[in-house]
Parts: sequence; C-alpha cells; structure tokens
Amino acid sequence: MCAAGMSPLAHIFRGTFVHSTWTCPMEVLRDHLLGVSDSGKIVFLEEASQQEKLAKEWSFKPCDIRELSRHEFFMPGLVDTHIHAPQYYFAGSHMDLQLLEWLTKYTFPTELKFKSNDFAEEVYTRVVRRTLKNGTTTACYFATIYTDSSLLLAEITDKFGQRAFVGKVSMDMNDTFPEYKETTEESIEETERFVSEMLQKNYPRVKPIVTPRFGLSCSERLMSELGKIAETHDLHIQSHISESLDEVKAVENLYPNYKNYTDVYDKNGLLTNKTVMAHGCYLSAEELDVFKERGASIAFCPNSNISLRSGFLDAVEVLDHEVKLGLGTDVAGGYSSSMLNAIRTAMMNSNVLLINEVNAKGLTIEEVFRLATLGGSQALGLDKDIGNFEVGKEFDALLINPKASDSPIDLFCGDLVGDVSGAIIQKFLYLGDDRNIEEVYVGGKLVVPFSSSV
Repeated sequence: MCAAGMSPLAHIFRGTFVHSTWTCPMEVLRDHLLGVSDSGKIVFLEEASQQEKLAKEWSFKPCDIRELSRHEFFMPGLVDTHIHAPQYYFAGSHMDLQLLEWLTKYTFPTELKFKSNDFAEEVYTRVVRRTLKNGTTTACYFATIYTDSSLLLAEITDKFGQRAFVGKVSMDMNDTFPEYKETTEESIEETERFVSEMLQKNYPRVKPIVTPRFGLSCSERLMSELGKIAETHDLHIQSHISESLDEVKAVENLYPNYKNYTDVYDKNGLLTNKTVMAHGCYLSAEELDVFKERGASIAFCPNSNISLRSGFLDAVEVLDHEVKLGLGTDVAGGYSSSMLNAIRTAMMNSNVLLINEVNAKGLTIEEVFRLATLGGSQALGLDKDIGNFEVGKEFDALLINPKASDSPIDLFCGDLVGDVSGAIIQKFLYLGDDRNIEEVYVGGKLVVPFSSSV
C-alpha cells in the first residue's frame, strides 16, 4: 500500500490523451503519463517509458498512478463560446420562427421572468449542471438585463466549479417588446454595478464580461459607454453580429453613417482583442480583415444558425482570414446545450457549403474538435491557461468511456485492437453523449460526478 499524502501531485494518470495543438488538429498520445499538481496545473505529459525518471523527480510510487482502461481516454474540456443561460428554460422548443420574430415572441418574454431571483436560481442551476455534465468546462454566458439574477448566475457557476464568463445584458432599445429594456443611464449604471460586484467577489475562474445585446438594441451612447467600461477594467466583451440578413439590413438602416455592422461596434470601442462576437454569417472580407486587425473573435453557432434559418457561416473563410474562431451552442436558438452537438452541426454546416460548391474544401472532424477545445480557448483569450494538455496549463479535462453503461456507442472487435483507435474517438464525437463522459475536471478539481454539496 502507498503511504497517504507522500506524492506532491493531486493526480497521476496513465493512458491515452487526445488533444489539439496549432500544428496538429488532433494528436493522440497513447500510453502516456500525465501529472497534475495540487494547484491544478499539468506538470508533465510524457511517454510511460519515462515513469522511473518522473517518479524520482516528483516523488510518486507506482500505486499513485491511476491507469485508464484500454478503451478510455482523456480529452480537453469543451469550451462553449456563446450560450444564453436564461434561454435554457425553453431549449428544445419554439423553433418555428426566424431570429427577430423569435426574439420578440419567445426570448424577451422569457428573460423578463428573470427579475425573480427564485425563478432564476432554478433555471441557472439546471443549465450549469447540464452543461458541465455534457463536458462544457468553460462557458461564455449571456444572462439578462437584471443585475441581481446575473450575479446569481456567476455565484452558481462558481459553486459548481465551472470556468465561465458571465455577462449582464445591456439594452436600451426594444420597440418590439418595450417591457424588456432599460434606460440608457440605467444600463450604464447597472453594468458598472455588476462589474464592480463581480470583481469584488474575485471568483477564481468566473469573470464578468461586458454584454451589449446587439446593434439593434443598443444606442450609440450606450455602446460607447460600455466600451469605456470594458477598457477601464480590462474586460472581455461579447455580443452578436451579422446573424441574419434581416438583422444586417435593420442595422444598416438604423446606423446609416457607418460603413457596415462591424464598423458600428469598432467605432464605439467594442471590437478589441478581448471581444467575442457570435455568428458572423454575413461578414464581408473587409470586415473579417478588421476582426483580424483588432484581434477579435467569432463564436460559430451552427445549430442556431440552421435552426432559426439565419444562414451558414463559412468557417473555412474565417480561418483563412486568420480570425480566431470557437464553437458555441447558442442555447436556445441552438436547441442543444451539448458541445458535441455543436461539433456535429459544424460538420453538417461545412458539408452543406461543400455540396453547394461554396468552398473547395471543408472542415475535418479533427479541425472541428480543435475549434471546440483549443480554438474556443483562444477565442476567449484563455489559450495560455487551457485548451489542451500542454505542461503549465490547468487540467480542464473529460474522461471518456466509450463502453460506459448504456452507452449509445457500439464498439466492435476491430475498434478494440490495441489502445484507443481513431475510430473510437470519432465514434464518441459523432455518437457519444453525457453517458460516456465519466468524469469532468476543471483546474484539476473533479466537478462531475457532482459532490453532495451542489
């Protein structure tokens, strides 16, 4: 038996590790040892043949090592770069309208209910639990215009151990549903209060993000003041851009003195190297060049783009312009809170563009895997901290068991020859679900299965 507490490491795993680098969209490291420090950082990832050397350096014994089964593997946690937490209330329903009508009929009336903290607590608890169970270790959340319930979302996210950005929505214009908006002064003051209280809480992995809803719901003054708040506190910014053709035309009519939709945000200080804009289906090459120059990112939300009939993002073109790109579920425009669904619909989106000869080449499943992990971390400015299993990064990871109880995946003899095969990894990405995600780690801490305290 090992003497308890002898090793300075929190975890030592031996098995297969699947991750991405910028030179390789999917790297499969078989029979490797990975060590995690008490602070949750990866301190080594080396071939198992180096065990004796590592054991001397890190003072561990063979019985300290947890060995994975031959078919199991670790992958990085999934990064959802765009999700509306309050809309989880009606996720999987109300998919019969396009964006602008959908917002007025379903979304704004739902978000109005989040003035009640009791109502918000139930929905927010469920969305954080569900996304963590689905392997989302990092989420970029829109909340609502209500400061107190938005602060509650941050508190719940921290309690469950999820890494997140949480944004109180800002909007001072809403002609189609006037019950749900703020005055300009209210929006500025409440954003400042939200940011101040979030920063005072000093959560280790949950941060505030400045959140103008989109160009149609924010005055120039509000956008400009929000840009100043973000600059003063060095904060991230999130919003929507060029999601549907109707929206793009409406923004052009509302702001005729700007070159394009991107220019509206850029001139008001909202397009920075800490900005993530959802959708971007109709961005011109000129606009993509501005995104690259500013260092701003795009959240690719294929389920929502298709479900609300908004459009198809040409992800290959975005990447060719060297614009940072991550994946998002965009609940509830996207009906699924699972990033695995985002991976699958991203592949479908790419294939549709190939069928219609928009592109000469499409995305591979390996490239989409990178978008869901390392790409998402880069889009949110977290790629120095998470996104893959590089030494020095925090251990945000999923333990995948393709043979879990009641697994939706059937494995055959050919899949199980030797260590984890490429076929097993692909079957998980296309067929797997939360039943195959046996454990979820954030910053080296086991957060799923859930502890009895949450």
